[in-house]
Parts: sequence; structure tokens; C-alpha cells
Amino acid sequence: MALTGRAALLAALGSLPVGIWEPIWTGILAVNAPLAVACACDFALAAPVRQLGLTRSGDTSVRLGDTADVTLTLTNPSRRTLRARLRDAWPPSSWQPGTETTASRHSLTVPPGERRRITTRLRPTRRGDRQADRITIRSYGPLGLFARQGTHKVPWTVRVLPPFTSRKHLPSKLARLRELDGRTSVLTRGEGTEFDSLREYVPGDDTRSIDWRATARRTTVAVRTWRPERDRHILMVLDTGRTSAGRVGDAPRLDASMDAALLLAALASRAGDRVDLLAYDRKVRALVQGRTAGDVLPALVNAMATLEPELVETDARGLAATALRTSPRRSLIVLLTTLDAAPIEEGLLPVLSQLTQRHTVLVASVADPHITDMAKARGDVDAVYEAAAAAHAQSERHRTAEQLRRHGVTVVDASPDDLASALADAYLALKSAGRL
Repeated sequence: MALTGRAALLAALGSLPVGIWEPIWTGILAVNAPLAVACACDFALAAPVRQLGLTRSGDTSVRLGDTADVTLTLTNPSRRTLRARLRDAWPPSSWQPGTETTASRHSLTVPPGERRRITTRLRPTRRGDRQADRITIRSYGPLGLFARQGTHKVPWTVRVLPPFTSRKHLPSKLARLRELDGRTSVLTRGEGTEFDSLREYVPGDDTRSIDWRATARRTTVAVRTWRPERDRHILMVLDTGRTSAGRVGDAPRLDASMDAALLLAALASRAGDRVDLLAYDRKVRALVQGRTAGDVLPALVNAMATLEPELVETDARGLAATALRTSPRRSLIVLLTTLDAAPIEEGLLPVLSQLTQRHTVLVASVADPHITDMAKARGDVDAVYEAAAAAHAQSERHRTAEQLRRHGVTVVDASPDDLASALADAYLALKSAGRL
């Protein structure tokens, strides 16, 4: 076998007579000795890595899609100038794809006894806690020929919160809420609402609102005005079982459910209602209770940040029992779950009566807009088959929703972009009708 490269060179040198080796070695040493001395000096003049002091500061939370700045302060206590390249390592989901190399690597020079600050900008792509990994520092000598390298652990955690994209709907929903409260329009009558005041009858008023006792004391007909009840209790239940892991578009169903829950919580707290959260599959994953109107939204966002779908079948009996323990008084229970036939018919329906006997129940589910697009497909055989399959899936979904409505449950079924707004509208409709 023919030898090439380094192996061939060594074989050729090994075949030389012994007397020839001495001038060769002399030449090698004559050329490399200065280089070896330069490398040794460069290594000796490189600032030590282990003695460096490092501390962190900066953002501890960020909404998904926004940026967080984490500052690293590096102190050089040695007598040598630090010329270094630094890598601040974080989990891959801390950056947009392809940006990690430029965002995590820094070059810096720190004179003896001084400190420098460098900032690592994170742009996470997933919810949850992102924890800093090791910091790797390579310290070079003045010539850049040799370097020392070491690592440091400087803990820091950035919590990535849900983006709450549905907050854009909040102003319009609050305007409708003010109408219900009678701040911008005439107060209305509704079953279960609270009496507010008396006013003069105008044509078109409900005759059942006439106060005959007050009318007898006046020269005009008096009617009662009403306002929606306040201080109602709302329990939002997030199903974190396997069905919540199904992806609709670029995100799991759970993310769309959380966004809808946040809009409902913001609206209900402004309406004077108390809002709690329960996340459940086979055990409690998150529970937020007893928060004031000003604290409830930050508490919900923080609790939802670390929630992930669990690949287990949701225990419907356990969910119902936990919801009843959490809400002993009459409440509106908003269950954000699936409308797939099997989980509803085998899991929720057998225990639904336990909830509806005491509470008003609303079921909200994320619909897949791709199914709607498939149902409209035409043109070839494959498209027709897809349309037939989509129509069958829609028919089963509608049948499941109708089963729930027969049990007195309000059902909201909408795409991820529309679910939050539709759920808020359903809440306002229940409030207007006095059903809370």
C-alpha cells in the first residue's frame, strides 16, 4: 500500500542513514526554537481564566417573541491584561434559528484590576424557563499564539411568558362591558342581575320592569333598571392532557387555550369578578386562587409560562372532583379542552352532571382551520377525498357540541385566531343574560 502525507514523510526520514539525522535536527531546532520560546512567553503572559470574577444581571422574564438582555460583568483581578473570546451558552431555544453564533460570542479586553460588561440578547422561541449554561473563556497572549481556556458556571434564569396576543381585543370587549354596566347606555333588565335605580318609563321598555309601588307614588310610570351582578366567581380549567399537544398551525392547542384564558381573565377582573385557574390532566399542574383584580393577570401569566402538554389521557373524574373542590360556591366553570368525540363521550359526559348541577359550564375548544380549508377542496380525486374526510370530522365535532348543549353547556368552537374573542363574547352574553 502506498504511503502518503505525514506517513510517507516519516517513512522517508526513517530510511535515512543515522549520520544524516544530526544536521536535520539542528536545522529544525534552529528554526523552531525561537517559535517555541515565543509560544511559551505568549502562554505565560495570557491572563489566567480561573481567577476571573463573573456576575450576572438583567431581565428575569420576557414575553414570547420579545427580547431579553442579560448582562455579564467580568472582573480581571490578575496583573495581566485579559484578551479574550467568550461564549455565553444558553439552550438552543433561547435564540431565533441561525442567530446563536453571533449572539452568544463576544470579544473583550480587560486591563488588570478592571471590569467590563457584556450583554447577551436572548430572543426565545418557546415558553418556559431558560437557564444559562456554562461560560467558556479563551484568554490569549499578546501575540495570539497560545491561549488558556476555562469555564465558569454563573446561574441565571429567564422565564419566557405567554405572548398574550389577544390583548388587542381587550379595548372593544371593555367597551361592551361598559354598555352592560350602563355607563354608556341605558341599563337593561336580566334574570339574576342586581337592582340599580328607578327611572321614567319610555316606549319600548319591558313592562315586567315597571315598579307599580313607585308608580303609585308618582305622576309617571317608573321602571327598575338593573346592572349585571359583580363579584361572581369564574374558574378557568385548562386541560393539559394529550389532546392539548395537537398542533394547530405553528403552536399546540394549549397555547391558543392559554391566550383565550388570559383575555377572559383580563375582562372578567375588570368586570369585578373573581378569576381562578386550574390546569389539570391526571394531577394538578397549576393552581391560581384568591388573587385580587390587580394581581390576577400577572399570576396567571407566570403560572402558564411553564405549562406543557402531557402525553397522557386526561382523568375526567379527577378533573371534575378537583374543580368542585376548588369552587364550592356557584361559579362559571370555563373548560378549555377538545371537542373530539372519544374524550368527550367517554370522559367528560359521564361526569358532566356533577358540574352542571351546581355551576354554569362553558366548554371552549380550538378548531383546526385546515379542516375548514380541506372541506372546501375540489378539483381532483385526492381533493374530493380530503373534502369528504373533513366534512366527516366537522360533522362529528358538531354532534359532540350538540350533546354538550343538551346538557345545558355553552359551547365555543373557534379557530386559534378567533377563540379568545369568541370566548370573551360568550362570557359577556352570559353576564348580560344574568346566568353567572
